[in-house]
Amino acid sequence: MRKGASCIPLSQWESETHKHTQPLQPSPPASLPLPPLRATPRAPALHRGTLRRRRARRKRHRSAQGLQPPLHRLPERARRAPPSPLSFPGEPRGWGGRRSPSARRSRRRPRLRRRAPEPPSPPRALPGGDPPSPMEVSRRKAPPRPPRPAAPLPLLAYMLALAAPGQGADEPVWRSEQAIGAIAASRADGVFVASGSCLDQLDYSLEHRLSRLYRDQAGNCTEPVSLAPPARPRPGSSFSKLLLPYREGAAGLGGLLLTGWTFDRGTCEVRPLGNLSLSSLRNGTEVVSCHPQGSTAGVVYRAGNRWYLAVAATYVLPESETASRCNPAASDRDTAIAIKDTEGRLLATKELARLKLSESAGSLHFVDAFLWNGSVYFPYYRYNYTSGVATGLPSMARIAQSTVVQFQGQATLDCGHGRHLLLSSSLVEALDVWAGVFSAATEEGQEGRSPATTALCLFRMSEIQARAKSCKWDFEPTEHNCKEDEPEKVQPIASSTLIHSDLTSVYGTVVMNRTVLFLGTGDGQLLKVILGENLTSNCPEVIYEIKEETPVFYKLVPHPKKNIYIYLTAGKEVRRIRVANCSKRKSCSECLTAADPHCGWCHSLQRCTFKDDCVHSENSENWLDILSGAKQCPQIHISQRSKDKTTVTLVGVVSPRHSECVAKNVETGRELCKGQSPPNKTCTCSIPTRATDKDVLVVNVTFSFGSWHLSKRFNFTNCSSFIECPVCIGTGCAWCESERKCIHPFTACSSSDYSRNQEPCQVAVEKRAPSNTADGGGFKNKFSRTSPGLQVYIESIEPHKISTLGKSNVIVTGANFTQASNIVMILKGTSTCEKDVIRVSHVLNDTHMKFSLPSSRKEIKDVCIQFDGGNCSPVGPLSYIALPQCSLIYPATTWISGGQNITITGRNFDVIDNLIISHELKGNINVSEHCMATHCRFLAPSLKSSKARTNVTVKLRVQETYLDCGSLQYLEDPRFTGYRVDPEVDTELEVKILKENDNFNISEKDIEITLFHGENKQLNCSFENITRNQDLTTILCKIKGIRTANRIASSSKKVRVKLGNLELYVKQESVVSTLYYLIGLPILLVIVIFVAVGVTRHKSKELSRKQSQQLELLESELRKEIRDGFAELQMDKLDVVDSFGTVPFLDYKHFALRTFFPESGGFTHIFTEDMHNRDASDKNESLTALDALICNKSFLVTVIHTLEKQKNFSVKDRCLFASFLTIALQTKLVYLTSILEVLTRDLMEQSSNMQPKLMLRRTESVVEKLLTNWMSVCLSGFLRETVGEPFYLLVTTLNQKINKGPVDVITCKALYTLNEDWLLWQVPEFSTVALNVVFEKIPENDSADVCRNISVNVLDCDTIGQAKEKIFQAFLSKNGSPYGLQLNEICLELQVGTRQKELLDIDSSSVILEDGITKLNTIGHYEISNGSTIKVFKKIANFTSDVEYADDHCHLILPDSEAFQDVQGKRHRGKHKFKVKEMYLTKLLSTKVAIHSVLEKLFRSIWSLPNSRAPFAIKYFFDFLDAQAENKKITDPDVVHIWKTNSLPLRFWVNILKNPQFVFDIKKTPHIDGCLSVIAQAFMDAFSLTEQQLGKEAPTNKLLYAKDIPTYKEEVKSYYKAIRDLPPLSSSEMEEFLTQESKKHENEFNEEVALTEIYKYIVKYFDEILNKLERERGLEEAQKQLLHVKVLFDEKKKCKWM
Repeated sequence: MRKGASCIPLSQWESETHKHTQPLQPSPPASLPLPPLRATPRAPALHRGTLRRRRARRKRHRSAQGLQPPLHRLPERARRAPPSPLSFPGEPRGWGGRRSPSARRSRRRPRLRRRAPEPPSPPRALPGGDPPSPMEVSRRKAPPRPPRPAAPLPLLAYMLALAAPGQGADEPVWRSEQAIGAIAASRADGVFVASGSCLDQLDYSLEHRLSRLYRDQAGNCTEPVSLAPPARPRPGSSFSKLLLPYREGAAGLGGLLLTGWTFDRGTCEVRPLGNLSLSSLRNGTEVVSCHPQGSTAGVVYRAGNRWYLAVAATYVLPESETASRCNPAASDRDTAIAIKDTEGRLLATKELARLKLSESAGSLHFVDAFLWNGSVYFPYYRYNYTSGVATGLPSMARIAQSTVVQFQGQATLDCGHGRHLLLSSSLVEALDVWAGVFSAATEEGQEGRSPATTALCLFRMSEIQARAKSCKWDFEPTEHNCKEDEPEKVQPIASSTLIHSDLTSVYGTVVMNRTVLFLGTGDGQLLKVILGENLTSNCPEVIYEIKEETPVFYKLVPHPKKNIYIYLTAGKEVRRIRVANCSKRKSCSECLTAADPHCGWCHSLQRCTFKDDCVHSENSENWLDILSGAKQCPQIHISQRSKDKTTVTLVGVVSPRHSECVAKNVETGRELCKGQSPPNKTCTCSIPTRATDKDVLVVNVTFSFGSWHLSKRFNFTNCSSFIECPVCIGTGCAWCESERKCIHPFTACSSSDYSRNQEPCQVAVEKRAPSNTADGGGFKNKFSRTSPGLQVYIESIEPHKISTLGKSNVIVTGANFTQASNIVMILKGTSTCEKDVIRVSHVLNDTHMKFSLPSSRKEIKDVCIQFDGGNCSPVGPLSYIALPQCSLIYPATTWISGGQNITITGRNFDVIDNLIISHELKGNINVSEHCMATHCRFLAPSLKSSKARTNVTVKLRVQETYLDCGSLQYLEDPRFTGYRVDPEVDTELEVKILKENDNFNISEKDIEITLFHGENKQLNCSFENITRNQDLTTILCKIKGIRTANRIASSSKKVRVKLGNLELYVKQESVVSTLYYLIGLPILLVIVIFVAVGVTRHKSKELSRKQSQQLELLESELRKEIRDGFAELQMDKLDVVDSFGTVPFLDYKHFALRTFFPESGGFTHIFTEDMHNRDASDKNESLTALDALICNKSFLVTVIHTLEKQKNFSVKDRCLFASFLTIALQTKLVYLTSILEVLTRDLMEQSSNMQPKLMLRRTESVVEKLLTNWMSVCLSGFLRETVGEPFYLLVTTLNQKINKGPVDVITCKALYTLNEDWLLWQVPEFSTVALNVVFEKIPENDSADVCRNISVNVLDCDTIGQAKEKIFQAFLSKNGSPYGLQLNEICLELQVGTRQKELLDIDSSSVILEDGITKLNTIGHYEISNGSTIKVFKKIANFTSDVEYADDHCHLILPDSEAFQDVQGKRHRGKHKFKVKEMYLTKLLSTKVAIHSVLEKLFRSIWSLPNSRAPFAIKYFFDFLDAQAENKKITDPDVVHIWKTNSLPLRFWVNILKNPQFVFDIKKTPHIDGCLSVIAQAFMDAFSLTEQQLGKEAPTNKLLYAKDIPTYKEEVKSYYKAIRDLPPLSSSEMEEFLTQESKKHENEFNEEVALTEIYKYIVKYFDEILNKLERERGLEEAQKQLLHVKVLFDEKKKCKWM
């Protein structure tokens, strides 16, 4: 295997092992941990977070890839490996790729929400220290330094800077049910995440779960044993031990996933990568550690022709840990590393494939496994699982990459400062460097952390390999050749070591010859470190921050296809994070000086982006990367080249295309010069040197390159004040060398100066004063001498924690401060970041001084104080932590007098300055608080002067920032009704205080109770509990340790209750003696009897009076309704809209499908494919043979009869078979018609034996459904041309009539209807409101001739949604075209003067009735009057689909309760009780009258004969039925009439009339369906031969058209007679008609799918059909053909083509 071939753990083994056997395959560069990708899947779908959070937090606009490093700068090994065509050079696993939709969308400019006014931000210094100019100009020749983070930013700028990496919500997040234990990304099959006992397969966008594996219990992901997270940095626990995709991209082999679990004694399984639901291919037990806390690390590689797993595990833990978990086999108890054959059935281990632990090793905790240079490496450390102590330095074990274990040695890794724990590991293969995160032990609760607790150390693999010795230290090698007592130490690369307080994970890669390290932290940050050419580390950049501060998982996983993403795991969540925040760098020089290889400057966009985000980035002159350097950034220069002119030029790299340049005098706007570029050159222009131009003080120069521009402003006001050449030239002034002075560029020097002195002079390099603190005495001790004999002493710093905003009053205590001078504080955090030097703000006295600390990111910093430039005296660590977060306020309700103990829970409360209660009238109230890290306690302030019920906001002040913490509700003070005293025993007294029920949560700390007895004596009562009953709440307290409880109880006078600031005196409940009871009870009983008799008589009279009033009211109501109904029948006229525009017919394809498959929605998508481009010759052989077989009439009829005799061939199967047959024979209608004839005759034979009148009545046979389909095909033209328009007019008119009156949104019932079941008889009073509607102009409808001011009539009882529908319909009627938006995309706004109010169905003003039912808002609710102006505009926020209101909403039908009388108002009070349904039956008649003419037009269009000719299909089939009746000697004319009625009106027209959505592109509402059912019933009654005998009790649906049915019946009989009297059709006419219909629909359907479905039925009953064919004569050939068809289909199945 070639040198350097390696893989990193979890998912990246296959690359190098595959190359081992196929050396000629293209391989990725050395830095890539995975081989070339197999294929690029679809771009992941856009992650849809809410729009509100996206606006507030989207700070990262765009990202793009880095460039490929030049080959001459890569190591030789990397140059030999050509880059993968689908991978991005220098990145793991092809991080490149097209921009995702989320990246494209993020190019919109974000809208920031301002929280509080902040001071203006001064111009931020450039990395070099110069202030920014209008166009950034870099004048320093020294290499750029990383930017200093120490300079304090203003608060707003800092908050935005913090928000940029961490607070954005654009990143997709996957949340699992349990803590995540393992994660891996495969090259083509998504991301695998193990949590609890489940394994999820996700797509790369983390938006969709592709499959899931339940490893322990089906449907349950919970952990079998609860795992408490250990105190970091101790290792965590997990049930998932290995997650290794491998064999991806191997020739002819599918990818596999190897998973290891603690279950079944450490089982390991091999599964196909594509789907976790597939069963495992191989599995074996005792492969990984069976303990959740035990470690396991493994890697899969190829040796020979087989794949092997090298696995290291902690098989044995102390007995206390293992007693209830598992018991490994004896052979595993001393095993440390094993090699497993993954292709063996049980993943067996050979005897020589084990490496055993030495007796003195103890437990080893393995962190990782990876391949490098033909060996497998296992980083690990000795760990005592009982005490949690790591003993000794971490080590690296090495074995050969072989089929048996060949131990090649171990070496220890010394990261310094007692860092014995190894937390994370990453191989940076391109550099032959291994990176590890090391940690020292900490105290409980993370309190013992220091700025140097953790460190990132880099080691050279060659040095580890050289120093690894095969000795008997931690392992038992087969042979050892050394005498050393301990392994040799390997020292890290000193320049790259990075010290940090809390690192958890690392991932390293190489981009453009720059080493990039991603680091996770314990407080949820993702840091990015870029190493220089000498592997020197820069100050880490925070590229993301988890708001909840969850520790980052030890494994960071790169996106296998796009190098701009990395997967960040923390707790139960996985996020897909962008690897750089390019857009925050606003200028070219800032972008390139930052030296981030992922970012570059895009000229066409004029911003810092990822390469893929830059248009035409393949043009190198449109894109500058970090290799170009900041010097290549375009800069405008003004220089005086000669005495006569001053030249304007552009330096730097720009595209050599057409450009224009112009220089203008800003004060007057006059053009000083203008030029255009010659071919392939940049534009220049010259300004003549004139004395008149010396007064030009400000010049603006602009260069235009097509779509983008570059400009710079020059100010020549102070030219003469500059005394140095660099400063003079840099501002655009001219330098006279001979006179050594700076002059205005439009004035002249002496003539001798121009040949040599106007070249840009050498820019002076600023020399920084040596820092006193670089080593400046270091952090020596706590003493510092300022003068002989005087010693300054440092004692402590307060506080020890501050927020990331800094703190203005940090106090340092000590001694002799007033004697010192030049006092500075030095803060040192992450080792590679610059120190902050802060001067003392104020020396308060000899022992106290105050500092104002700047903002910073989250970390722990070392603090020292320096006096007079002497030694720096250490003070201790100072922690910068995140801003506080509140999670709960308890209790959330308190009393108005205040004083209750309120607790806030959350985190980081120990950095708040004070707690504030914000009241709308009283403003901000400071309250005294006691705060710990996770909770704050305070006493609620009194708001006695405010209204009884009020809400206040609790805020936390940190520096000058106010953070909302939640709301606190104030209610009226508690009310006490009395108390009782019960002496339990003589030494204990029980006091029960009664109070009214309320919502307060009173605790023992809030209440103080004192009992007064005797002569002003008082006793304290100890609170016991509070009991809430239905009426009253009882507070129980006890007085203990007394002697005369009975005497005290009898002499008690009152109880004092103190609740916070509230103090109340409660009187005792009156106690009546027994004697009084005995005397008073009989007297009271007599009085009660007399009172009851009197009350009863009074109530009886009152009831009579009320009933009389109610009857009168009911009579009046009935009288009014009957009169209104009569008047409406005589006077009402519906204004039918005749100009309803084009009838929205469905095309034939959709009409046929809805008719053929009315209930099988699943089949519709199969046949609606575009078949116009289908090659007829492309039909495969098996389907062609089946098609030919079906065209055998005898065979097909036999098959149908055989199928119908099968018991389990259901009615649904018969209908589906008939529809599939219709589809298959769609282009052979002549043949289909002949089949229909044969089957109909056969059906008549069956019916004639029983009752012929029942034939075709139901759909119980194939022929009946076939007849329905045949009629649909043949009458589709007649339906469209003759019946369609009147039918659509009927539906439209019915809708208009229904909407003319109230319609209840919840139940869909309406006042105007044809169906009594849908009658809204609980109707309130309503009136019409005329609105003036103004439509906003939208791009979807911006035609000039569109009328946008429309008058619309609505009802005051209409909901806002109903009003929208009527407004939309009015727009359509007025303009003849729809508005252009959907209903759910618009809002209505009421214009009242200059104010606007948005109208919604539900808002804060909605009435909430009893039982929590919400009444929908109506036009009347908003008190909208006639002539009001309503504006229609497009929603800004996300809009949802149609709202379906649940049971907790109501509209017009209100629940029957007293509470609703008040809602209705006095005008309606009680009226809804007197509603009687029968009062409104006239509304049915009114609706019938309104649509009567339209309905009759429809009926007569159905039974009309256009041009005295019947449709071919009707005439043909009716003649066929007449002929069959004659043949069968049927003389009863009623039989033939019934046959015709069952075949045409029943089977076709009723189906159409009840389902207008079959014919038109409309939505059928339940109410319309109910009305059409009544019309369809009347239609069928017209064809009935029986006379209807209807009485007064008959259903209204029958009575409604009872008078019209006889007329219709006569017309139907005439229709049948007219068809019979027409001349018969010739067979040639019918065949020609059917042939034409066949041709019309040639390419409408996919017959192949229909044939496949038919074959499924044939093969299901194959034996029965075959037996039937054998018994029938003349079907021998069909039998052979059927067997041949089955053979063809079976061959297809074997080839997996189906």
